[in-house]
Amino acid sequence: MQIAQLTKAEEQVMQYLWEIEKGFLKDILELFPEPKPHTNTVSTILKVLKEKDFVDYEVHGRQHQYFPLISKERYSGKSMKSLVKNYFEGSYKNAVSFLVEKNEMSVEDLEMLLNELKK
Repeated sequence: MQIAQLTKAEEQVMQYLWEIEKGFLKDILELFPEPKPHTNTVSTILKVLKEKDFVDYEVHGRQHQYFPLISKERYSGKSMKSLVKNYFEGSYKNAVSFLVEKNEMSVEDLEMLLNELKK
């Protein structure tokens, strides 16, 4: 199954939903920093995420309790693959080299990562 790309706003809502695992609209809204988005905005984003098969909900009276259908790890892996493919010619080596060159990853971090992978 192909996983859709999320907008920044959709991704932010998913981050909060992954954090709480299950929640009502008010629970998700509480996690936003000030100034909080309008309730209708978040409700619309949740509706779009449902259409994209990222979330589903259980009905409790007149309220929906939302939960993720796709794990954060699965989406992160897809996003990483897309990033490497689109910006680093599909090369993870180029991506890591970029991080080291831009001082986002130290050589020590890289050595530690290599040692972990060798285990």
